[in-house]
Amino acid sequence: MDFEKIRTILADRGEPAYRFRQVYEGATRGLAGGYGELTALPAALRERLSEQAPLHELTVTDTRESRDGTIKLGLATGDGFPVEAVVMRHRNRRTACLSSQSGCPLQCTFCATGAMGLGRNLTSGEIVEQLLVLARLVRDAGAGRIGNVVMMGMGEPFLNYDAVLDACRTITDPAGYGLGARHVAISTAGWVPGIERLAEEPLQLRLALSLHAPTDELRTTLMPVTKRFPLARLMRACRDYRARTGRRIFVEYLLLDGVNDSPAEAAQLARLLGAGEGFHVNLIAYNPTAAGYRGSPPDRVESFAAELRRRGVASSYRRSHGGDIEAACGQLAVAGATARRRELRRAAVR
Repeated sequence: MDFEKIRTILADRGEPAYRFRQVYEGATRGLAGGYGELTALPAALRERLSEQAPLHELTVTDTRESRDGTIKLGLATGDGFPVEAVVMRHRNRRTACLSSQSGCPLQCTFCATGAMGLGRNLTSGEIVEQLLVLARLVRDAGAGRIGNVVMMGMGEPFLNYDAVLDACRTITDPAGYGLGARHVAISTAGWVPGIERLAEEPLQLRLALSLHAPTDELRTTLMPVTKRFPLARLMRACRDYRARTGRRIFVEYLLLDGVNDSPAEAAQLARLLGAGEGFHVNLIAYNPTAAGYRGSPPDRVESFAAELRRRGVASSYRRSHGGDIEAACGQLAVAGATARRRELRRAAVR
C-alpha cells in the first residue's frame, strides 16, 4: 500500500490525475481487496499496477474470533515479519487496535510483545492496511463500520513516529477512510519525545498513556522505559501536552493482582495525576500471557476504583476482550517472530 509509488507510476505513464484518486478512494473508502475490484480503471492499467505496486502487501496467516465478538488477525509483511491486528465490539461500536512495529524493543514484563524484541518498524501503508483488512471483515459480516482506532497493538508508536502520523492522516483523510481525528488514539509507554512532538501536531488525535504503576520503583520493574524517562519527566511532558492542546489524556492502568492494585497504590496514583487535571484513568483487566501475572479479582478492582473516586480522579473499568483467542498483544506473533529471526540469521551466515 505504497500510495506514493502508485502516484509515481501513474504520473510516469501519463495517466490523468483522477486515476490516482480512483485508486486511493477505492482502496481506503471502498475497501477494495485488489485492483480487480477497481473496475473504473482500464483492465491494462489494473494489470500493470498489480505487477508494479500491489494494492495490499500483508498476508493473513491466522484468524480467530472470540465468543465476545473480538476478531484477531495474525498477519505477515511482504518480507515475513509477524503483525497483529484486532477489532473489538463495544455494544454497537467497533474499535480496531493496530500495530506500529513488528515486536517491540521496550520489554514491558507483562506484555507478550515485549518478549519478542523488535523485528522492524512498519510502514505507514502497513499500518493503514491493518485497518482496511479488519474493516472489510466487519463490513462483509454485516456488522457496520469500524468507528474507532487505537494504536495499542504491537510496538511503541512513538518509536515509529513519522509512519504512525502518516497513517493517521490517511485514516482521518475525508478522501481516505474518513475517520474523525478524535476517534483515533495513540498509546505510548511513556516515550517523552513523542509526547512532545504530538503536542505540536495540528491533527487532534487522542493521547493514551500506559502507566501501570504510580512510582518509579514499581514502574521500572514492569516497564524498563522508566529508567530513561522517570515519572517526574513523563508527567511534566503530559502536563505540557495538556497546556498546549487542552485535550484530556487517557491513562491506561493494567490491574495486576498483588502487584499494583492496592488502595495505597491508588492513593499514590491519585497524587501523581491530581484531581481535575485532565486525566481519565482506564482501569484494565489483564488478559493473561506467559509472563505469569494474574488479573486483579473484583474486590481489589472495586477498592482501587473507590480510592480514586474518593480522591477526585475520574476512572472507568475496561474488561478484557478476546481472552479465549489469545487476543493480548503479541500472543499470536511470538512464534512467527522467532521463525523470522532464525531465517535472518541463516541468511546472514550464507
